[in-house]
Amino acid sequence: MSKTQVAELLSLSVPERIRLVQTLWDSIAAVPDAIPLTDREREELDRRLDAYYRDPGAGSPWSEVKKRLQGRG
Repeated sequence: MSKTQVAELLSLSVPERIRLVQTLWDSIAAVPDAIPLTDREREELDRRLDAYYRDPGAGSPWSEVKKRLQGRG
């Protein structure tokens, strides 16, 4: 990406840049196997998955978390 392209992106309004980041993140999340994990990260994910299986009711559904993060919950 050229400096000019970066400058154009940085000239977007904050809401536009947030939407861009969301779009980029969604495109990354769509191919999870392309994201390399370290052994430590994999162990942490396994630990969290085990905790979920032990007590699935301990967490919150994504819809509730999203509402809280958006200030509506």
